[in-house]
Amino acid sequence: MRVAYEIPLCTSAPSVFILLGTAMQRVLIATSNPGKLRDFAGAASPHGIEIASLPNFASIPPVVEDGETFEANARKKAEAYSRYAPGEIVLADDSGLEVDALHGAPGVHSARYAAEAPHLVERNTDDQANNARLLRELKNVPRDKRTGRFICVLAAARDGATLATFRGVAEGRILDTPRGVNGFGYDPLFYFPQITKTFAELTAEEKANHSHRGAAFRQFLKWCNQRNA
Repeated sequence: MRVAYEIPLCTSAPSVFILLGTAMQRVLIATSNPGKLRDFAGAASPHGIEIASLPNFASIPPVVEDGETFEANARKKAEAYSRYAPGEIVLADDSGLEVDALHGAPGVHSARYAAEAPHLVERNTDDQANNARLLRELKNVPRDKRTGRFICVLAAARDGATLATFRGVAEGRILDTPRGVNGFGYDPLFYFPQITKTFAELTAEEKANHSHRGAAFRQFLKWCNQRNA
């Protein structure tokens, strides 16, 4: 039985998590994205959980992220990578930015948005180039119409089968100039009204309290606690 969780708040390199031991003191992450490592470390730190890289991840064939939704991509990655860790629970994420004025774009193509045809390329494009395209496309959009949200979906799988999915959402607005030097991706342009800052103006721990990725990770921890109760 697959269980889905969603928590709204008042999204390219693949990430994979393997739980070691019933106490879940460490989560191994297989990712080439240092920004995601920082985000999950910030979310895990208050719970006394260590974030570490999965050994030899570079030798595992990458999963093509060709799903039409964040959940589809997350499930595909979790199921594929879980086969390399028999008997273990593996968690994979897919995330990105949806902008209302762009009818939900960049969406699942957030990490490849600067490409001429993002849906046809497999390699991610540079964060700066992705942000530049986003600003070009929103150039004539008024401030009150620049609403959007970050979405993160985590999928937990074991031996090739999805066990549960977890969805985190952060609502905000896209600025016309970047602010902040922390974070990655679209963080310098994503303004979070509740704290009057962009995600790039926050530390990893602060961002975890407000971000889509932090919300999804907390739902994952809740699910793990229920399983171990």
